[in-house]
Amino acid sequence: MTTTNTRVLLHSRPEGEPTPENFEIDEGAVPEPREGQVLLRTRYLSLDPYMRGRMSTAKSYADPVELGQVMVGGTVSEVVESRDPALAVGDVVVAHAGWQEYAVARPEHVRRLDPEAAPISTALGVLGMPGFTAYAGLTLIGRPQPGETVVVAAASGPVGATVGQIAKILGARAVGIAGGPEKVAHVEELGFDAAIDHRAPDFADQLAAATPDGIDVYFENVGGHVWDAVLRRLNTYARVPVCGLVAHYNQTELPPGPDRMSMLMQQVLIRSLTVRGFIQTEFVAEHEARFLEEASAWVRDGRLQYREDVVDGLANAPEAFIGMLRGQNFGKLVVRVS
Repeated sequence: MTTTNTRVLLHSRPEGEPTPENFEIDEGAVPEPREGQVLLRTRYLSLDPYMRGRMSTAKSYADPVELGQVMVGGTVSEVVESRDPALAVGDVVVAHAGWQEYAVARPEHVRRLDPEAAPISTALGVLGMPGFTAYAGLTLIGRPQPGETVVVAAASGPVGATVGQIAKILGARAVGIAGGPEKVAHVEELGFDAAIDHRAPDFADQLAAATPDGIDVYFENVGGHVWDAVLRRLNTYARVPVCGLVAHYNQTELPPGPDRMSMLMQQVLIRSLTVRGFIQTEFVAEHEARFLEEASAWVRDGRLQYREDVVDGLANAPEAFIGMLRGQNFGKLVVRVS
């Protein structure tokens, strides 16, 4: 086994959009596991929008990555050395090893995978954190009823695509919003009732045509002009799970224009809207096992489809991450490390 551990460190904090200079490729020593630990080799690394927030010192739901430290991230890893009987060499696990080739962990902090049940990379996507985010936000906050209309932004991405397909499984109408003709076509292939390009000049008119009875559930991943158009279409008692606001992650100041907060709060009041931000970890203990059971069955029988965007090589992670924030990825973005 090599004695060198390739790592991607946070070199500096971005001002606005991240740049390659914010990252540093480092060659360190492979860590040695202590008693009760295992040594993991990363096979796949997940790249996700939340990581942009962890690069900043702005107040958030999680502590920022310190300068000079390994970037955080979920991984699918293989046990290459074990000093705990709970895991054996060759076991494949979901871990939180970050942007590095090797890491140590305790068995209670990882989840063992069955490589025969599904491709192991799905544990970072449709059967992992993004899939569970979609499931928890939609079923526990959105609570769509048969015949209701569910709209989801970033519908070709790993969260949005899963939201729309689960909405269909639950008997609701699914309307997906995506960026560009190719992504819109993919959303249609997934079986959504309608797919709309948010870059179209008549986007708001297309949204109105696709939601003639209004919107009962809007799964928010984006913000920006998409939210502006959706707000006008929300029905009384509509539910809005707020999962992400990727359109705003790189902003360094408030957007121009008048303060519209009072208008938003008025709409929340007069339409009895439920707007609920959430982080998927708050639901894990009680609901993850049920998600894995149901979603695994849906994947096996073809009702829940997924798409992956695979980048080879840890050194290419910074460029891939920057592109993801620009909307350049197509499907769940993962880095094949080893």
